[in-house]
Amino acid sequence: MKTQFATIITTVALFVSTTTLTFANTKTEGGNLVSTEIKTAGKIDAVEASGNVEVYLVNGDYDAVNVYSDYYGENAVVKNEQGVLHIASYAADKLVVFVTVSDLQSITAKDKAAVRTYGDALSTKLLDINIKDNATAQLKLDVVAANVTANSKANVQLAGTIENYQLNYSPVASINVENLKWKAARTKEIEQAKPFRVNAMAFGVNAGLLN
Repeated sequence: MKTQFATIITTVALFVSTTTLTFANTKTEGGNLVSTEIKTAGKIDAVEASGNVEVYLVNGDYDAVNVYSDYYGENAVVKNEQGVLHIASYAADKLVVFVTVSDLQSITAKDKAAVRTYGDALSTKLLDINIKDNATAQLKLDVVAANVTANSKANVQLAGTIENYQLNYSPVASINVENLKWKAARTKEIEQAKPFRVNAMAFGVNAGLLN
């Protein structure tokens, strides 16, 4: 099964790189990173990242959020809405956020956001992973079951262990599962949307005006 799946995955563009913890363009004070703790983070079930952000996920006994930048001075959002932690910034400087989670269930990244695990493998029972646009996910996992979607030109690198998972991928996405162990896996290519065209005859007008 594993050999067969590896053959299938070679049809997807593979991207291999190493991850190092860097804080490009992050403001410092005396050589130290400026950290802002969001004390009202609350319970975090899901993380949604968008824009020019870099999110690091860390296992913990409780949920917490630390922002490494001049958070209040930027056009940024870091807030929890009913268990969903929204992290977004479209400022020139990258917004770097560390999120400690005790039982994460969902990860979403879009635009050019990057989501990475830091330290030990992220451990949970069930996990939905949805990466799209030009977003990046580099995740070391210890998960029982996962549903992974890599849409558009997403870049997804998975390591660690997932006992059972479904991979839905765009043909132009970059997928790397070289360092991932699994017992059962299924793959499905995402159908690309066709260009929208209007049938002018249905409206009794000149086709040249619509197509």
